Amino acid sequence: MSTTPPMVAQSGGRDDVPAATESTDGSIPTNPTSHDRKGTWLAAVFLAPALLLLLVMVLYPIVFSLVRSLYDAPGSSFLGFGNYVSLFTDGNTLTALKNNVIWMVVAPTLVTALGLMFAVLTERISWVTVFKTLVFMPMAVSFLASGVIFRLVYDEEPDRGLANAMLVAVHDTFAPSSSYPGGRPGDPDAFPAADDGTITSAESVSTGSTVPIPLLAVSPDDVPAAATVAEEAAEPGSDSAISGTVWLDFTLGGGGEPDVVDETEKGLPGMEVEAVQDGKVVGSTTTSANGTFTVSGLAPGDYELRLPAANFAAPYNGVTWLGPNLITPAIIAAYIWIYAGFAMVLIAAGMAAIPRDALEAARMDGATEWQVFRRVTMPLLAPVLVVVFVTLVINVLKVFDLVFIIAPGSVQPDANVLALQMWKVSFGGGQDQGLGSAIGVFLLLLVIPAMVFNIRRFKKEQ
Repeated sequence: MSTTPPMVAQSGGRDDVPAATESTDGSIPTNPTSHDRKGTWLAAVFLAPALLLLLVMVLYPIVFSLVRSLYDAPGSSFLGFGNYVSLFTDGNTLTALKNNVIWMVVAPTLVTALGLMFAVLTERISWVTVFKTLVFMPMAVSFLASGVIFRLVYDEEPDRGLANAMLVAVHDTFAPSSSYPGGRPGDPDAFPAADDGTITSAESVSTGSTVPIPLLAVSPDDVPAAATVAEEAAEPGSDSAISGTVWLDFTLGGGGEPDVVDETEKGLPGMEVEAVQDGKVVGSTTTSANGTFTVSGLAPGDYELRLPAANFAAPYNGVTWLGPNLITPAIIAAYIWIYAGFAMVLIAAGMAAIPRDALEAARMDGATEWQVFRRVTMPLLAPVLVVVFVTLVINVLKVFDLVFIIAPGSVQPDANVLALQMWKVSFGGGQDQGLGSAIGVFLLLLVIPAMVFNIRRFKKEQ
């Protein structure tokens, strides 16, 4: 006895439409096509504001700048690529481009290297939280505030500038500054001064004699506290010595006789005195608290007395950090101080993701810590280092605040960068928004390859 298979329920009499199937709980599921369509519209509603902002604040300015770069300063005459030609022929813009190249090469490299060093230290020290806080803290300070800070740090006066204060302290530890800067002879006929500041007796001095050497133009503030009232030197008492007095021939409030030791005048202690014969120094000594000196151990004869220029040299005041030669390295140093913490955090996160088994296996095989770092850590960390480096390259192309704040107006052209030049040309007095737009478009073209590289790497990692 044959059985007829049950007929499948058809919808609307058509046999090409599958029947709805029930789920295990007896309910009929929603049409998936309708669900996807609803989700697409919902996503579009939420993305619309962001897309609108993107069009208004990103796309429109780019298109407008591109079009504006083809016109002259007032925007009335079409120049074509004339502004782009000016971009590569104008001296100020070329200086800015050269400085940007220096920034792109030096700053990201040093920041990445310093960040790597700090990241390694975070795994070696016990006070890691304090260390990370101190290194990362500059990131919490705005570029404007950082620029003001480093403008003070680089001040040329050691009393105000930290950098020069440190240099002067180290310099004076090994080579003390002169005690009497700017001093000159009180009797220029008897003791003329050379161009280099050396003071030498005009006539030869015989052994066994006493020579007074008055000085002027020494600030009373520069006279050491140990100085006492000047006294006339006693005769040497032998034919193998020359004596004398070096004193400040000046009395506060006036009075006193020129070239004569008065009771109100101070001796100049610590002054170096040399005896010279045939152009060679054959004896030397330093003055005492009352300014007297005795050069002994001389063969009988005639000598020239000389006060070396080192006695009167201007004090060492450090380095002119904000001068035309050092302004760009000085600003880059400020940038490194700010962004070293940023690089440290990213690299430290990458190091934390490295499998510890690989490091321990290398150590078990007898590798030293340097070999583990160079052969294992660095290859595994290379993708993170590349991302940090490229991100910093993008960042330095936009640097503006530090250069504008730290560089004084007189050397700003030497420290100029493209972002600052774009502002100066467009709004800082140039009022040429055509050329400024061309510089902006050029900056965008420089940034795009780095952005594309980073995006591709992110996609590859995902």
